[in-house]
Amino acid sequence: MPKRPPTASIVSTGRFAPENVVTNADLAARVDTSDEWIRSRTGIRERRIAAEDQSTAEMAAFAATRALDQAGLDVKDIDLLLVSTATPDRLLPSTACDVQALLGASNAGAYDFATACSGFPYGLAMAEGHIAARQAETVLVVCAEKMSSIIDWMDRGTCVLFGDGAGAAVVRPATDERGILSTFTKSDGTLAELLYRPAGGARIPIDIAVLDERSQYVKMAGPEVFKSAVRAMCDAAEQGLRRAGVTAEEIDLLVPHQANIRIIEATARYAGIPMEKVFINVDRYGNMSSASLPVALDEAREQGLLKEGSLALLVAFGAGFTWGSTVVRL
Repeated sequence: MPKRPPTASIVSTGRFAPENVVTNADLAARVDTSDEWIRSRTGIRERRIAAEDQSTAEMAAFAATRALDQAGLDVKDIDLLLVSTATPDRLLPSTACDVQALLGASNAGAYDFATACSGFPYGLAMAEGHIAARQAETVLVVCAEKMSSIIDWMDRGTCVLFGDGAGAAVVRPATDERGILSTFTKSDGTLAELLYRPAGGARIPIDIAVLDERSQYVKMAGPEVFKSAVRAMCDAAEQGLRRAGVTAEEIDLLVPHQANIRIIEATARYAGIPMEKVFINVDRYGNMSSASLPVALDEAREQGLLKEGSLALLVAFGAGFTWGSTVVRL
């Protein structure tokens, strides 16, 4: 596929992580697990957990404000606010409208989308589309998750995996060769029940039976999800590189969804990218669902691993199943 000039560019990023750190030892005191068991299977040492009164929208607004500050923009400059979350504070109205109100972004349209851990590549694709159609000039993409609110803390297979946080990016029209070089998104809804919340929606509203069964919480078929994630992340990496017209050797940094160190290693190996060119923070945050990628991207930029002109490959996989990638020159 031939290279195309970029339409949109990520001009800034921002992140927010709750102060409360929960270590593997903390979890071992609550469920039948251990630090060694968790680290050997996932690479996670600790994760951030939001306070009970800390909302998804509040975390999103913190990350968004930092991204706007980095870009030197005012909230009134935002034309469109896109929020990815699997943990909305309420089902009506959208979290995006709540974030808009918190920011005071009175000139922006706002809406939510739900692609779970793949939210950032999907959100960048949406932002690029709105900019290409001249429907917006400044798009704020925010991924915010309070996964602790939908996790069964009695289930060691899931409670050790997830954390809370938010990441954001300001996307504007590209003015030179820097910008988004490719976007790729895909899904397979036939595998939905390998990673899902059985109850709590319109189909099975919460009632006494649901609470007794604890079916309002995330359920996951771990081995099947692992295999699907590896296949999908590898597919996303391959498609992203091909559509951008670049090779693995040209990539300065692979920034993968931070779900599991073994999935990250398999993706890098398949893509032909050495681990020294892979950004990893899963050990400190766990899986923050859609927030993982923008938080990782922001940290990589802050640490100087991505500079002006650097080429990054962003790859994600999530419930749905959904997966996607973005190749971007920063």
